[in-house]
Amino acid sequence: MNLLKKLFIAVLITTAIAGCKKLDIVPTDRFSDATFWKVDANVYNALYNNYHLIYNDGLYFNAEALSDNAYSRAGDVAIISGGNATASTGKFAGDWGGYYSDIKSCNEFLTFVNQNTTLSKDVLNRLIAETRFLRAFAHFNLTKWYGDVPLVTDNITPDEAKVIARTPKADVIKFILSELDAALPYLPSKDQLAVSENGRVTKGAALALEARVLLYQGDRMADVVTVCEKLINNQTVNGTYSLNPSYTDLFSDKVINKTNNETILSLQYVPTTYTWSDFFDFAPLSVGGRVISMSPTQELVNDYIMLNGKPITDATSGYDENNPYVNRDPRFTATIVYDGYKWDNGGGVNGTSKTIYIKPGSDPSDKNGIPGGPDEYVGDRESSSPTGYYWRKYFDPNALASYVSGLNLHLFRYAEILLDYAEAKNSLGQMNATVWNETIGALRSRAGFTDPGALNYPASGDMTAIIRRERRVEFALEGLRADDIRRWKIAEVVMNGYAHGARFSGDLTTDNGYIRAQKRQFNPSRDYLWAIPANDLSLDKNLTQNPGY
Repeated sequence: MNLLKKLFIAVLITTAIAGCKKLDIVPTDRFSDATFWKVDANVYNALYNNYHLIYNDGLYFNAEALSDNAYSRAGDVAIISGGNATASTGKFAGDWGGYYSDIKSCNEFLTFVNQNTTLSKDVLNRLIAETRFLRAFAHFNLTKWYGDVPLVTDNITPDEAKVIARTPKADVIKFILSELDAALPYLPSKDQLAVSENGRVTKGAALALEARVLLYQGDRMADVVTVCEKLINNQTVNGTYSLNPSYTDLFSDKVINKTNNETILSLQYVPTTYTWSDFFDFAPLSVGGRVISMSPTQELVNDYIMLNGKPITDATSGYDENNPYVNRDPRFTATIVYDGYKWDNGGGVNGTSKTIYIKPGSDPSDKNGIPGGPDEYVGDRESSSPTGYYWRKYFDPNALASYVSGLNLHLFRYAEILLDYAEAKNSLGQMNATVWNETIGALRSRAGFTDPGALNYPASGDMTAIIRRERRVEFALEGLRADDIRRWKIAEVVMNGYAHGARFSGDLTTDNGYIRAQKRQFNPSRDYLWAIPANDLSLDKNLTQNPGY
């Protein structure tokens, strides 16, 4: 049975275990603490529950609107990106509680799983290693947003949870790295993974998380290089990985999305059984979209280079502000819908093959902007795109009605290892043509660039800016940009001022006609960390608040 199907039937341990009426009597008609873990199926269901809690589509996509990649005009992400969050902001509490729920579930598993006497020692060691990875991942996500957080390594009681204090971030990071090192020997490589186990943690996943954790610290670049080289150069042991030939198919093809050599770890979904539907609020209205909850920004659009490898700010690039979407990085069309976009539904049931008209007055068949008509005018009704752009990445041509999709969402891709490696080597002063060809050159070739100006190692230019731009466009709509602008300490620059949309406002005297979508504020003395939730502070007097809240 596929992992996704198993996730669907998994149940929370806390609801599956029924208590005893008398402490000295083990019930025969239900599971108890004394019997639950002795049943192999229960052990696996408990494991799959931990996978189910690891992350979700909301966390995955909403992170984009916490960066300069996208704008959301409603909800907590709009409040946070606008600089108006408080300790009572719901997302702070929701994410905090979600990660600690996963940690609690993992700690229960690690506390009780050795009560099982029928699974082999090798199997139990692997299940424990997977769970230690999941617990480490949850702690990493906590500390990257909140800084110092309670490090919870035991199955603590509710009373113990009320007196726990925050652990210094450095100690949390040390724990995460030690957990990954301890888990690694007991995990299979990707090549050893049975098809029925697709989606479970492998050696490659542990190394990918280790590389990300080290990269985010900023001062461990030599260690990042070492870990990345284990995946790049030692594939016999750690798994065979490579770039998928098609960038688009990674996110839209129903077979390649789930089975390819680039994916290291993904959130697993199963059509009709375990699904997500965020794209319903990303797609243009005229091809079946609903309320546009999140739109790409002009700032993201501007970072897609020209086919000749030059940024649009280069006077010799050939960029034309009046015809801005031609001769751009092929990943642009694979990711973002713009005025005049040729929408192809890929043979699926959602939408139709048509031209998407966004700029007011551009639709030759409807000059009036009639709501529900074939055009997509900015401002034609409340649910149109506030930036003049829509998402294309993760479009599922085989989705059900309302864009209910069973496509996987990639958490770690081999592309990230290559860009981690490039960033680390550049930071160490070791960037050269060989490293370029293995990393950025390979990514651009896969994307569809053919001009030597884009593919060859540049003789001049700001390599740090080039690598950061490459990372941004490669991973747009995959939730990494918010992490990057924080660890690079540029959020105070890119998240202050207006997030813009396309050049459709008509007022060339204000921002040269680019739509002002949202006024953003980022206080560097406060906003690099999120608030510890107010309710948790009231319950646990040993918790302290982050500065500024």
